[in-house]
Amino acid sequence: MPRSFELTGAPALARALAGGSQPQAGLRQLDAALARDLGHRLFTVLALDWTRGLSVRHYSSAPLAYPPGGAKPIVPGGEFHARVIEAGEPRFCADADAIRAAFPDHALILSLGCESAVNVPVRWNGRTLGSLNLLHEAGWYGEDMLPVLRVYGAMAVPLLQQIHLDRSHDNTTTGETP
Repeated sequence: MPRSFELTGAPALARALAGGSQPQAGLRQLDAALARDLGHRLFTVLALDWTRGLSVRHYSSAPLAYPPGGAKPIVPGGEFHARVIEAGEPRFCADADAIRAAFPDHALILSLGCESAVNVPVRWNGRTLGSLNLLHEAGWYGEDMLPVLRVYGAMAVPLLQQIHLDRSHDNTTTGETP
């Protein structure tokens, strides 16, 4: 029997995006909306920092295990780079073997009870700004979730734009090149 998914969390996310305290208020509500509509055991938001060659974590539903500020190198030619960053398509990992193959930190991921994942590109104007990363039990995520994943990826655009703007502002006040 096919699964059905709805955007029941989208109205609350839209209200949060219209309010202040961005991007944190919006990121918290995005977490709640995705948890409600699709489910996750771990949710993170990564922003691409091309100047430093890093994918930087700006939000985590499990900050003790995956604190904001953590970073991974952007690896051109890797599967994540090719599929999520360049092609702008979600990447699915269906089980523990796929998690082991995709993530260097697979031991920590698996220790949190996460054996499947989906990395959703957040894109604007043909360019990937970052990704929404949802992890859950084995077999949780599938292609049938694509319509909902794409809507939430699009709704995350202003959040990633604000993160990039804040980083650019921080760099100009510290004298670093954005």
